[in-house]
Amino acid sequence: MADRIRCACQRCMMHGLMGPAVLITLGVLFLLNEWRGDYFGFHYTWPVLLIVIGLIKLAESLSSTEGHGTAAMPPAPDNPGQGR
Repeated sequence: MADRIRCACQRCMMHGLMGPAVLITLGVLFLLNEWRGDYFGFHYTWPVLLIVIGLIKLAESLSSTEGHGTAAMPPAPDNPGQGR
């Protein structure tokens, strides 16, 4: 699975940002909850998580699909096994 070819288009790259963006947003919300519990409680700020997910999905849908399915891999050698 590690040798799987990854797509190099902008849409797929934006899709790959979803997980890190959600984790960072959750971390910031929980940190704000620890600093200022009542005002920044998670029950008041969870819509921020939905906004971040929506923004990533919007950016993903507006991104270009040029190059979708092509891999950003180095070129293969011309004659494998003949390098002696």
